[in-house]
Amino acid sequence: MKFLTGLLAAVLLLAGMGASHAVVRIADDRGGRIGTYVDRYQDLRQSGETVIIDGLCASACTIVLGAIPRDRICVTSHATLGFHAAWDFGTNGRAITNPEATQMLYAMYPSQVRRWISQRGGLTPHMIFLRGRQLQAMYKPCYLDVQVAPNRPSRRVLPQADELESARGQLLH
Repeated sequence: MKFLTGLLAAVLLLAGMGASHAVVRIADDRGGRIGTYVDRYQDLRQSGETVIIDGLCASACTIVLGAIPRDRICVTSHATLGFHAAWDFGTNGRAITNPEATQMLYAMYPSQVRRWISQRGGLTPHMIFLRGRQLQAMYKPCYLDVQVAPNRPSRRVLPQADELESARGQLLH
């Protein structure tokens, strides 16, 4: 019964969007180069597609929160957002925090997300996670918590960052 209810909710959500409003599902995305995500989400914003966050969206993936209008984003009970400071490779090859890129990243987030980050000490090299009730209080629920085949024609999963790497460099180069 729970499965049928969830499946019905998924069908109604997808049917109600019409042909011009496809759905993009984000899950298990650990992030990557900021420039790659800025490009990807700019295209997604222009497409009018709805975004379902249904798993991990960490690091540069979280740019989706600032790039896509809030009313086109929903979260499932599996959604987890991971935030940390932007970094670059130092002269010795080690990761070092990039303050300018971190500030730019922080400024992209909606005010309620910035407040949540600030209450936890801001963006630092250590990952902080937003999930559960706190996340669901900020974004509308998707109600897609049932197992639906990921290859349905009306849904597409965003490729992982390493599949889309461009020659743009580590941070907006």
